[in-house]
Amino acid sequence: MGRGDLTDAEWERLRPFLPVSSGRCGRWRDHRQVIDGILHRVRTGVQWRDLPERFGPWKTVYERHRLWSADGTWDRLLRQVQAEADAAGEIDWDISVDSTIVRAHQHAAGARTEPPPAPALKGDAAAERQGENAVAEPRRPPGGGGAGGEGLGRSRGGFTTKLHLSADGRCRPLSLIITPGQRADCTQFMPVLEKIRVPRIGLGRPRKKPDSLAADRAYSNGPCREYLRRRGIRHTIPEKIDSQAARLRKGSRGGRPPGFDEERYKKRNTVERAINKLKHARAVATRYDKRGYVFLGTATAAALAIWLRS
Repeated sequence: MGRGDLTDAEWERLRPFLPVSSGRCGRWRDHRQVIDGILHRVRTGVQWRDLPERFGPWKTVYERHRLWSADGTWDRLLRQVQAEADAAGEIDWDISVDSTIVRAHQHAAGARTEPPPAPALKGDAAAERQGENAVAEPRRPPGGGGAGGEGLGRSRGGFTTKLHLSADGRCRPLSLIITPGQRADCTQFMPVLEKIRVPRIGLGRPRKKPDSLAADRAYSNGPCREYLRRRGIRHTIPEKIDSQAARLRKGSRGGRPPGFDEERYKKRNTVERAINKLKHARAVATRYDKRGYVFLGTATAAALAIWLRS
């Protein structure tokens, strides 16, 4: 076993949830070998063509990663590992939300303006598109094409992508979203929280609501606070200085200041530490992927490794 490869215990946690070949589209190459190759690339940032030979053909590894990024397999694996942790009572539901800028490498530019066409089907395979052979066809994400459509934009750091995330109290990512680098944090506050979905082991609805939430001043506005109040989520968000001054100028008409728990806010560093863990993966710290959904799959694979090894 090489450095960074799955251990036997980690592999056994993932194996039951991996796609199984229907036999009609050929046999899958060994999942464990391919996942080890994907995690090696995520950790080191090496070009796909330069993957060590022990992981098999580089194109097989890349295509598996692209397919699983498109059809949601990485998301499903992450949720299953989260479900096991939640069933064991190992998730701290005092969560925090933040974002981080990821500098895009020049290789991330130049994606095609339209999503690549789906592979042609022959014979009776076209009639089975929705059947057993569905795993062979990635779901094409909407809105492909253009830098903005691929989560690329301009910010103070130059050509960048912004990674928005929520993290539990043990510094592990719960949900991930990418946008162009110039997008404001508060615009993705509700999508990040809505993406939290931890399934139950057995019967029951997935858990979506945290016990409490902490965020910085970037999320201190009326819509964010109203959303949290509507869902009944206790929150600690400091008030912006200009908002505080405007409220004081209005006197009694300005209303009461929002509640703020200074001790709870000290735990907000958990999301910063989760970001640091994610950026230990060089393919997350610098974006090399052209397509937005592939980069999100890369970040999700890095988050999955954090959950497996935490």
